[in-house]
Amino acid sequence: MHARVVAATAAAVLGVAVLLSPASDARAGDVGEITVIAHRGASAYAPENTLASIDKAAQLGFSWVENDVQRTKDGELVVIHDDSLPRTTNVEQVFPGRAPWKVKDFTAAEIARLDAGSWYSPAYAGTRVPTLKDYMCQIEHNHEKLLLEIKNPELYPGIEQQTLKMLDNQGWLDQKHLERLVVQSFSAGSIRTVHELKPAVTTAYLGAPDVAELHQYARFTDLINPSYGSLSKAYVSAVHSFEGPHGKPLRVFAWTVNDAPTAHKVAGYDVDGMITNKPDVVRAALGSD
Repeated sequence: MHARVVAATAAAVLGVAVLLSPASDARAGDVGEITVIAHRGASAYAPENTLASIDKAAQLGFSWVENDVQRTKDGELVVIHDDSLPRTTNVEQVFPGRAPWKVKDFTAAEIARLDAGSWYSPAYAGTRVPTLKDYMCQIEHNHEKLLLEIKNPELYPGIEQQTLKMLDNQGWLDQKHLERLVVQSFSAGSIRTVHELKPAVTTAYLGAPDVAELHQYARFTDLINPSYGSLSKAYVSAVHSFEGPHGKPLRVFAWTVNDAPTAHKVAGYDVDGMITNKPDVVRAALGSD
């Protein structure tokens, strides 16, 4: 039997989250063994990291979405990619004297005043930067699954503990929800902290460590998630040869794959998932193989 099938079966028996088995959810959006994840929601079709973007992903038939988490001046976790506000909000108009407009320098109430949709389209005028709590409520409402990125943890000491506490308070650290959650970061230290605090949580490292270092990452992370441009079939095979902290082969989600030729190429590397702004395009491309 294929090694991945064996691993997924064993994980199911052990009650460990099975991320990459063929989907039983009618809206899973998977194609064969490849999981398709909507990057910052369906961010090609709605403003990124908003409730509208995850609603759009659900409408398109995708259950896995990805987001970015940062922290306000008064300690609220919010969903936004950049550590500054101008690219995706009207902060320069609302607070003209507050340059450089860093997320960490604004309170949650101030950020809640900002328009996070008009930059994308007038149709989304008035869309807000969601708090992580509100975002998780919408994820639950949509029956979605989440690849949660802890962004810039060096700016926010203790954000790992705070994120896990919020997830726990929302009921997302029970076994049922753990099957729908992955926490990732570009910071190996941050992911190691998440694993040490809550070993049951599935974790992912964003990047492509040297093959010689993979055994170290396998102690605290379940997935290696690099940019697709840094990948090769040999590298993916090397990642798969290591077992992660839950006794399953390490997996690979590649980002950010947005067109059919790239999807075909990356699928040839035997990746386990693709993170994309255009999940429908990737699904159609993979389905045509």
